[in-house]
Amino acid sequence: MKIPTFYSFAKGLLCLFLFLGSVICSAQPSFQGLENLFNSPESYVIGYTPVKPVIDGNITDAAWQNVPWSKFFRDIEGDAKSSPYYQTRVKMLWDDNYLYIAAYLQDEHVWANLHNHDEIVYYDHDFEIFIDPDNNTHQYFEIEVNALNTIFDLFLSKPYRNDSRELIGWDASGMRSAVKVHGTLNNSKDKDKGWSVEFAIPFSALSLGSGKNIPKEGTLWRINFSRVEWDTMIEKGKYVKKTNAEGKVLPENNWVWSPQGVINMHCPERWGYLLFTKKQTENEFPAFMLPYAEKQKQYLWLVYYRQKEYLEKNKRYASTLDELNITPVSFKLDNIENSLEMEATAHQFNATIRSSGSNTWSINDEGLIQIRK
Repeated sequence: MKIPTFYSFAKGLLCLFLFLGSVICSAQPSFQGLENLFNSPESYVIGYTPVKPVIDGNITDAAWQNVPWSKFFRDIEGDAKSSPYYQTRVKMLWDDNYLYIAAYLQDEHVWANLHNHDEIVYYDHDFEIFIDPDNNTHQYFEIEVNALNTIFDLFLSKPYRNDSRELIGWDASGMRSAVKVHGTLNNSKDKDKGWSVEFAIPFSALSLGSGKNIPKEGTLWRINFSRVEWDTMIEKGKYVKKTNAEGKVLPENNWVWSPQGVINMHCPERWGYLLFTKKQTENEFPAFMLPYAEKQKQYLWLVYYRQKEYLEKNKRYASTLDELNITPVSFKLDNIENSLEMEATAHQFNATIRSSGSNTWSINDEGLIQIRK
């Protein structure tokens, strides 16, 4: 996925908003005009495995046989765009040490050119993983791979939209990966079936400090997957990226598991949900139910998005929710009374949502979600 050099909120708001599930009612003034942007993140229940998968790229060993596939990938902007012309899907497992990910990418012309670790792999066709174990949109991990099994892994302390820079020097220590090409690589004379990739990612690599961050029954992470696919043609037996009338390379296709609603993977609040269970077979898996806190957080994202829009227009943050046309500030969510509050200066803000019997959650001007003590 192309690294954004800036985040234009005014443009982003036209094609990005939030999932509110049963929370949103079209009669609420705060949300009117945005109904078509409320797409639900995908969810995946990941089962425990007592048998380690063989990391060879094949996805054929016994550990994977009864593991459910995800839904096929869609365009990053959602169903308003055309369906991808190649299919992609993933499946996942875990044990006490590793997160296992397998993906199959249909492709009639498998090619890759980049060989060196931490080269910008999305200049080739690639497969990308985004993981936020804390579900707070900060301190998350990205791993990319091409059909040569060249890895580009990086860490971000916060999204690019919040003036962050990537840490390319971070490596997923102890990670193993393998690619299997179903056909030939870099051979334009034939048609291929595609390529598959497997990962064993240590939980210790997805942790800060010395901890392992091992999930438990019911642990919930945010995760998403992206596939970068370039439109190409064949010239003198080589794959060449297509260009427009001005000679500029056509934009890449971005196909994802859980649509972002905007051409930007670095909006972690838009990623899908990964629910861990110790159960080993799909018929024993718990059904995914969106936690109440996740519904509450959407009102915090409403404040965040509206404040960024206001800042774009007025060069300062709004002082009150009323200035943002967010009303009412007290409301019922699943028949529980909630209150939304905000403190703000011209340069910073912090919003909270609280209800009786639940945690109080907050969001700041950098999009950091926290439990308010």
